[in-house]
Amino acid sequence: MHDDRLLIEGRLARVLTERIVPAIHPESTPLTVGIWVAPDEPVPVTEGVAAPRTPIESGARWGAPWGTSWLTVAGTVPEEWAGRTVEAIIDLGFDSGMTGFQCEGLVYRPDGSPVKGLHPQNSWVRVASPAVGGEDVLLHVEAASNPVVPFPGPTPLGDRTTSGDEPQYRLGRMDLAIFDEQVWQLVQDLEVLGELMHEMPENPARRYDIARAIENALDAIDLQDVNATAAAARACLTEALAAPAIGSAHTICAVGHAHIDTAWLWPLRETVRKVARTAANMSALLADEPEFIYTMSQAAQYDLLARHRPEVYEKVRAAVAEGRFVPTGGMWVEADTNMPGSEAMARQFVYGKRFFLEEFGIESWEVWLPDTFGFAAGLPQIIRAAGCTRLLTQKISWSRTNQFPHHTFLWEGIDGTRIFTHFPPVDTYNCAMTGREIAHAARNFKEKGRASTSLAPTGFGDGGGGTTREMIAKAARMRNLEGSPKVVWTAPAAFFDRAEAEYADPPVWVGELYLELHRGTLTSQAGTKQGNRRSEHLLREAELWAATAAVRTDAAYPYEDLDRIWKTVLLHQFHDVLPGSSIAWVHRETEQAHAEVARELTTLVEQAQWTLGGGEAGPNVFNPAPHEWFSIPAGAAGPARAHRPCTVTKRADGGHVLDDGLIRVEVDARGLVVSAFDLVRRRETVPPGATANLLQLHPDLPNAWDAWDVDLFHRNRVTDLTEVDFIAVQPDSRTGAVLRIGRSFGSSSVEQTLSLRDGALHIETTVDWHETEKFLKLAFPLDIHADRYASETQFGHMFRPTHTNTSWEYAKFEACNHRFVHLGEPGWGVAVVNDGTYGHDVTRTVRPDAGTTTTVRASLLRAPRFPDPAADQGSHRFRHMLIPGARIGDAVREGYRINLTTPRRGVAEPVAPLFTIDNDAVVTSAVKLADDRSGDVVLRVYEAHGGRATALVTPGFATSGFQICDLLERPVAEEVAALPDGARVRLQLRPFQLLTLRFSRSRANDPDRTEHSGG
Repeated sequence: MHDDRLLIEGRLARVLTERIVPAIHPESTPLTVGIWVAPDEPVPVTEGVAAPRTPIESGARWGAPWGTSWLTVAGTVPEEWAGRTVEAIIDLGFDSGMTGFQCEGLVYRPDGSPVKGLHPQNSWVRVASPAVGGEDVLLHVEAASNPVVPFPGPTPLGDRTTSGDEPQYRLGRMDLAIFDEQVWQLVQDLEVLGELMHEMPENPARRYDIARAIENALDAIDLQDVNATAAAARACLTEALAAPAIGSAHTICAVGHAHIDTAWLWPLRETVRKVARTAANMSALLADEPEFIYTMSQAAQYDLLARHRPEVYEKVRAAVAEGRFVPTGGMWVEADTNMPGSEAMARQFVYGKRFFLEEFGIESWEVWLPDTFGFAAGLPQIIRAAGCTRLLTQKISWSRTNQFPHHTFLWEGIDGTRIFTHFPPVDTYNCAMTGREIAHAARNFKEKGRASTSLAPTGFGDGGGGTTREMIAKAARMRNLEGSPKVVWTAPAAFFDRAEAEYADPPVWVGELYLELHRGTLTSQAGTKQGNRRSEHLLREAELWAATAAVRTDAAYPYEDLDRIWKTVLLHQFHDVLPGSSIAWVHRETEQAHAEVARELTTLVEQAQWTLGGGEAGPNVFNPAPHEWFSIPAGAAGPARAHRPCTVTKRADGGHVLDDGLIRVEVDARGLVVSAFDLVRRRETVPPGATANLLQLHPDLPNAWDAWDVDLFHRNRVTDLTEVDFIAVQPDSRTGAVLRIGRSFGSSSVEQTLSLRDGALHIETTVDWHETEKFLKLAFPLDIHADRYASETQFGHMFRPTHTNTSWEYAKFEACNHRFVHLGEPGWGVAVVNDGTYGHDVTRTVRPDAGTTTTVRASLLRAPRFPDPAADQGSHRFRHMLIPGARIGDAVREGYRINLTTPRRGVAEPVAPLFTIDNDAVVTSAVKLADDRSGDVVLRVYEAHGGRATALVTPGFATSGFQICDLLERPVAEEVAALPDGARVRLQLRPFQLLTLRFSRSRANDPDRTEHSGG
């Protein structure tokens, strides 16, 4: 037999596109359309429905960028259509390949009740089935003319202030039409079999059986009367569609989904409407499809829906109650997990899980982060401490250098906690149920022979839309189809139950889940990142002093304010906001939000401190750090000892010498550090011939994804910024004197202030940045031999190699740290501490003298042009510390200190701490009042040095007992890590162990007389 497969495939493609698909709506009649353009921001539904309309025709231009237009479509069902299924076709000017990234609409009935959303793959609205002849049709559409933000070049469309008012779209088809169910089903039959045939090997008989069935079906179609012959064509495909899958076929658990970015190429206000459109669509689809299950993560999006689109939210609540619209994920947003600090990462789960519990009575055990750009090694124990046990993500499949070896595995974090984790082998979180995707999932699955189940998040995402009726129809045909994996609709929890049951001993991956891509997100949009860091630490301070004031003075604890502010900060940790990969509008609003957060929290802090200090100024200074600072206990207020004086003298061969008796720093005539000598241990920090505090400039044009990526070839060219404009000695009230250095380069300038404070070199760098496609780093070559370094992450630190023995190490050329990196030899180490940078690199070379130079470089600024063409432009301030002789504990302590505020004034009365901990390795992460407003005091601690630690916690108030709790402050039954010890609590912590303690306050006045009882 001659091989005519290609002939059949070509025939199928043309007949489907040109004849069968158009026959889905064989008869139509135009709708009358009117439009009203909202003057500025979106308006309430009642206003949009009631506004006067101006006639508009199909083909007319409409929609300024980011505008809102209200359309009314009206028509009458022809008498001859009685008994048929009738749909309205409402094409706003869609591009079929841009779902979620262009104009969209939400359809309302005349009474303002929502019907469904409109997008390029979902432009129909069911009017009647069966229809009544002569019935009038009237629908309103809230149409958003969101612009298509062109990739990858610079564009003014990313901000309403620069996007202009030129109409973006032309109205397309606006008709009432008959919907032919038989033809639509034929399209699904042919697409499923045709796509399956394409994915099968050439030789199996099954492929030829499908080809013959398709050929017979195409022969049965009268191309001049598709509608009359569709049933006959479908009959030719019955046998091919009925052949069952083999018993060992891979099973794909399909989960209806729309991964909606809380902000990205659209502002937060548009996300509200994206969620509303998608949720309305999915609620309607759930009503029509009894086996379909849909899931939505991100408690913040439910909250936005409840506050801004309550009419849609009520539909969601009803579907949740039926168990088919499934809240999942347990986080406030799908956050970046590399850069949020310890408490912020914990609160993502606190606020997310609490919302689902309070709103729906549902506790999610799954963490749902399909699109996050890698996962910090501290995350597993946070997941576990929040009561979750499972994680789903997909993005790691984007890694460029190494292919991750597992799809189902246990992920082990820095403290030894393990989380059951799944990467969908379908390699997309926007699965459309195509044959290519489904076949790829089965072929790609790495656990063959051990497991046979994977998950496929199914639906249009990023910009939203969700699952379509076509996806559901395809899944039904692949439920049990020979040559295809089996497809079944499943809730996330049911999938994980199944996966855990069949894979009892999965492999283990230890340490961070590093994404070998998007490394530039650790630096892009420095203002957003610094605002986040500042907000996190101000929240710590506000909770600490407000709790102290509540316990000490019965002051009112600002529950509502703190709750609202936490939600604001957590919202802007979304994985396209904090990473700096959103449009200008998003980052402008984020920086405004952070500024307002700082203002409010500063007020709360000062109010609490003033109350604690008796309402009078005085010599007592507050220490918000978890360690003693200048003789003031942690969490207390008292008189501070003075800084060690620093002298600045002329250097014999030019430059200056800074000396505080602990270290001596020599700065040459170029303003570069050529020596940092540890006077206590008699050890030099800077290698021979090297210069530290060296600003370096690289070209920065990645191959793709400007704001996201930094490619390794940026290191091929570097410009050392050694030219100096001025060097000046300036008096300083704290240390005696500081050194000021000015430079200029390109269109930018930089001023640095160098000072010594108690054995550390403090560097403040202010950059007036006006470069484009450049990368600015601050380099510290260190005379230290180390094959690994410590990098702070949530509730501890992790180690990364300084060498590139393997491709896995080679790929980590830009990585994330929080407040410090630390390098050490036995008996001596160095820390580089920061107040708001994350990206960094560490490299090593061997010198001619056989010594090792290990260089730490902090990434300060980038200048990508997409999606924000003005990213990072303007003034920025960075603070770093170089600490010779530092142990890991010194790095932890100084990392906190540089990020916490120094009070602007002292108070008259000293303030005792609420808790005293006798071991610096046990660090306080939070002190607050319990969220349930019981008045209980919550203390969260962790072991920060990476070893076992015993510590005695002494409450500074009367207590009647304590409990070990999870992050939601609920008692937990776990191994005994805290034991009563008279009026105190004795802790026994594993390396990096996180522990939350809840203390009940007693009426007794003397805490030493109070009995404690463990959880």
